[in-house]
Formats: sequence, structure tokens, C-alpha cells
Amino acid sequence: MSLPFVTLLLLIFSTSSSYFISLAHSKIPRLGISPKMLKNTPDSPTQNLNDSDLKMFYFNQNLDHFTFTPKSYMTFQQRYAIDSKHWAGAKANAPILAFLGEESSLDSDLSSIGFLRDNGPRLKALLVYIEHRYYGKTMPFGSAEETLKNASTLGYLNAAQALADYAAILLHVKEKYATKNSPIIVIGGSYGGMLAAWFRLKYPHIALGALASSAPLLYFEDTLPKFGYYYIVTKVIKRTSERCYNAIRKSWKEIDRVAARPNGLLILSKQFKTCAPLNGSFDIKDFMSTIYAEAVQYNRGPSYWVTNVCDAIDNNPPNRKNGLLDRIFAGAVALLGNQSCYDTNMFAIPTNNNKAWRWQTCSEIVMPVGYDKQDTMFPTTPFNMTSYIEGCKAVYGVTPRPHWITTYFGIQDVKLVLRKFGSNIIFSNGLSDPYSVGGVLEDISDSVVAIKSNNGSHCQDIVMKSKGDPEWLVMQRDKEVKIIESWISTYQKDLRALNISI
Repeated sequence: MSLPFVTLLLLIFSTSSSYFISLAHSKIPRLGISPKMLKNTPDSPTQNLNDSDLKMFYFNQNLDHFTFTPKSYMTFQQRYAIDSKHWAGAKANAPILAFLGEESSLDSDLSSIGFLRDNGPRLKALLVYIEHRYYGKTMPFGSAEETLKNASTLGYLNAAQALADYAAILLHVKEKYATKNSPIIVIGGSYGGMLAAWFRLKYPHIALGALASSAPLLYFEDTLPKFGYYYIVTKVIKRTSERCYNAIRKSWKEIDRVAARPNGLLILSKQFKTCAPLNGSFDIKDFMSTIYAEAVQYNRGPSYWVTNVCDAIDNNPPNRKNGLLDRIFAGAVALLGNQSCYDTNMFAIPTNNNKAWRWQTCSEIVMPVGYDKQDTMFPTTPFNMTSYIEGCKAVYGVTPRPHWITTYFGIQDVKLVLRKFGSNIIFSNGLSDPYSVGGVLEDISDSVVAIKSNNGSHCQDIVMKSKGDPEWLVMQRDKEVKIIESWISTYQKDLRALNISI
């Protein structure tokens, strides 16, 4: 469902610095399939958006699917794309693979998502990619400025409306291609993975099955995991290098110590080559903690980011008075590259996507991510729901509903709910992904299965494949496709049993 990390720095919308200070450590890491920090690195294979096989369309979508007031009948243009190159056609009832967009633009998804195109020929599938409302070019009130301006316009941005959007478009596609009986498999990653799983539960008559990659649908107040996000960040870095882990753990006090000196913030600013003066030591601490989290969450080959960061920290021995911070800064450079200066607020830049996602995290996607006691590499700063709610109310004038997601989608007892009411869902997780702590990691039934890998990172199974992919990743993807093939095969047998033309 986007995931550099966008922290809950409400200062970008608020004039109250008190909220900035109180919420500075309420870090909800960005949910998203691919990293934005090093988006164009050669290590990340991409596909050509100008591919002639890919056709862009706009669907006349309802603003509000759930009320019948005059305003609810307003419509907007929702963007989606179709690739029919390898589709076997309606007469064969060939399948449809539908990617459910998350908190990102369709262009970004098309450039990084590989699962559909990599497996479309094998499944002879029609490929559909749908952009999430309020992201990219899908702006319900015309311009982004008008759409994202306040709670009155943002109020139509929620998961239930997004799922209904997808249902309407997928039924439209089936009608457009006259393929009434083609089975649909929905696919999503991160927040989009949550949407894929929820779509299968809410619209089982439309989707035959779902692949939910790195979907932390249990990371909510009512279903809190035993260990938190930053526990995995700490675990992966410590496993990579004990020296690196110890340096990072000691660095927080050193940052505060330097900041407390006369002209300390100026010293830190020069040390870390910041583009702007620092407001406090928290600027550097948030900046570095985000770098560590980003490196772990998207730790993919061939250049593994955690190794690069830790090698820089380990291989830059202290040779000045602030030697420890020299090494820490070297870790930042290893990930971001050499720059004339570094923007410590780069992860809080108020892009349109970030503004939309901020609303979602301040309304219903309230994921209580904090620095818990188990997160031994970080100073303990637990998530504070009271401060969080106050900050969101100050910005939007509405109160977050932290229990609504579990109420609406019924996941308080996920094993019971999915066993009784769920089927044909794959939950895939890499256990080195910090968000895996909120994922479904055990098989629920024969058809609701968990596929996990010890070394996998966030959404690694659905991004573009490359020649350097490790064998375990190749095998994991193949296992996922075989499960999907079994769903389709069973469905086709059912059609024949019902004497439906195939």
C-alpha cells in the first residue's frame, strides 16, 4: 500500500510548534512497495511506462458509494491501465490479474511492480492496474489543491471507498471485454496488500483470490503484535554487524551531548552537512532513525543497503573529537550518496501523496508504531495515542478512529475470522521486513496460507524480478503462482461442472 519514510510531522500542516515537538517521535513508517529515497538506482529494475502494450483509461467513478445524498452522485475520473498482450481471451475465460493501487501514483506502481507482467504470459492473463483515489492523477475534486485542502474534501478518502472503486472498475472491465466468467485475482503490496486481502473478504463474488504482500493488517490498537516495527530494524542491523549496532545505540546520547554545547546545533549542522539550520537534536535523530528503517525495510540485492550503511559506519574509524558521529554520518552518505548538503526534512516534504496518506493515518489507518522497550537500538519512546489524537484533531478538526479498521474488517481474532469466512488468500512476508510483525505469518486453512522468508524485505516478491534474485525468492514467487494456478484450475472445473461454456 508510499513505504523514504514519512513521519508524522504535523508541522507541515500546522503552525503550532508544540505539536511538532510532541509528535516528533510518533513515527509511522511510510507504507509503500518501493523506496523513494533511491528511486532511480541501477539496482532497481523498472519497466517502460511507454510500452505500447499498456493502455491508459479513465473510469467515471462515484464520489461516495455508501450514501444517497445529492453530493454522493458526483463523479470523478479514476485512472487505470490494461495490458492484454498475453490474455487468452474471453472465450477461454482466461484470468484477470488486478493490481490494487496503494498510497502512490499509478506511474510509480507501473515502474516497479513486476509480478503481473512477469507472470501474465504463464497465466495467459489480462493485466489491470488501478490507481487509488486521491493519489497520482485520480483527484476527485479536480486539482490536487482542491482535493486535499481540508477534511470536507478528504472525508471521501478511506479504505472502504477505495475497495468499492476497485469493485466498480473490475466489473466494468469484465463488461468491456465481454468476459463474464474470467476469474479475477487481486494483488497488492503493503497498504495495498491489506486492501487485496480485505477485497477478497468483502467482494468474494468479484475476486477469486488475493495475493497480499507485506500486508501489516494486524498492526492496529486491537491486534498489536508482541514486538514492534523498530524491534526488527534493531534485530537486522545487529545481525549484520554488532559494532554497527553498538555505534548507533551510543550515538543518540552523543547527538544530545553535542547539541547541548554552546553553538551545539551549529556544530551538528556542520557535522551532518545539513541544508538548513537545525531546530533541535531531534532533527538529526529523526533523520538517522528514518535512514536505518529505510535501509532495513528495503534491504534488497544486489546492493544490500544495511550492509552498505553498516560497512560505512564500521569502516570509518574515529579520527576526530566527534569520531562516533563521523561514522554515523558516513552511514547516511552510504545510503543517500554524496551530496553538497542533506535535507533532514526530506522525509516530511508535503507532496500530494504524503498529504493524502497523512489524512488516512489521521482517520482510520492508525498504526501505533513507536520505539518500544524491546527496540534496544533506539531510545525508548512508546507510541502515545493521546498525543497522536490531539495532533490529528489540531490539523483536521476530526478525531482519529483507531478501532474502526478492526471493527469494519473483523480482524480482532484473525484466525477465527479467516478460517470461518476467508479463502484463497496468500499472505507473503519477509521476516526481515519491519512490518512483518503485523502480518499473518501462519497458515489459517488450506486456502488461506502464509508464505514467509527469513531474509525477505518489504514487498520483495511482487517487485520486478532480476537476474541477481536469490534462489529462495525465485522459489517463493513460483510457489505463489502455483497456488494461484490451483485456484484458477479449481474454478475452471467448477465452470465445467455447471455446464458453463469454457
